[in-house]
Amino acid sequence: MTLILKTPITSPAAWKGCDIAADPAWLHVLSPAAVGEIDAALARVRHLGKRFPNFGKDDFPLPGLAHDLQEHAKALEDGRGFMLLRGLPVERYSESDIEILYYGLGLHLGIPVCQNPRGDLLGAVQNVGDLNDRNTRVYETNLYLPYHSDPSDVVGLLCLRKAREGGLSSLVSVAAIYNEILAHHPEFLGLFYRPLYFAHLCEPQPSLSPIFSFHQGKLSCRYLRQYIELGHDIRALPLSRVEIEALDLFDSLMHRPDLRLDMMLEPGDLQLANNYAVLHSRTAFQDHEEPALRRKMLRLWLKMPNARSLAPEFPGRNGFPAPLAAAG
Repeated sequence: MTLILKTPITSPAAWKGCDIAADPAWLHVLSPAAVGEIDAALARVRHLGKRFPNFGKDDFPLPGLAHDLQEHAKALEDGRGFMLLRGLPVERYSESDIEILYYGLGLHLGIPVCQNPRGDLLGAVQNVGDLNDRNTRVYETNLYLPYHSDPSDVVGLLCLRKAREGGLSSLVSVAAIYNEILAHHPEFLGLFYRPLYFAHLCEPQPSLSPIFSFHQGKLSCRYLRQYIELGHDIRALPLSRVEIEALDLFDSLMHRPDLRLDMMLEPGDLQLANNYAVLHSRTAFQDHEEPALRRKMLRLWLKMPNARSLAPEFPGRNGFPAPLAAAG
């Protein structure tokens, strides 16, 4: 079996934004009945006296919607690799209710995993970071957030509030990028299979991973250039000139208008993306002055029961290890 894929990808995962922007197949609007199920499940958790994250899937029953969520999970792995669920009336819920219902929806898709050493299962994506600290995570700023993948099988992003201006979400197909490299720049292909040091892979020190991995018929990708550069700086192993040229090529393809798919997430939109098949990004934004109106997204990382098998040289990443319980 070859380790390097040498033929174009023709599956639904190889989409181009210009071809599917107007295709409604990736947009799923919650029906009134579905919202009613979510409300009933939320009420049940409350009736049981439970709170986020101390409840299970059976405590949040979705007798009709659960089947749809499983179909979405299949599409995330074997289809285009992303979807948008629209119509969650977030404005009528408290923050604690939103935590319960978002986590409950996640339990019907997969297993939520920790997003930091503290063990947080929901991450707030807001402009709270220090721009002068190179270790500041890119999602903690209001600057352009480059295309990247997160260290989990699937990432969910629930919009609670939009920015005053900007903050456009963008997705790009890994398979479409790969096809372009294969067709027009094959001399670089092997470099993307070479292990590089990545910072922020849920480990204290940068660890090795290739950008591309082809295993059991599926292409997987892991990418965020800033964290590759930071990883090599920490390890005191500068990237070579040809590696920099290869990353420049990758970045130029990600930004091509015909490849990427741009969307503005509205309050109540839930975007789900397979981190091996799709890279996601966000444009810079200007926030409201009032703290209560500022842009806020809630992020969910999921370990999926139907996730692809990964090659040994492309180790799986599903969040941080759960913190040890404090000794009592």
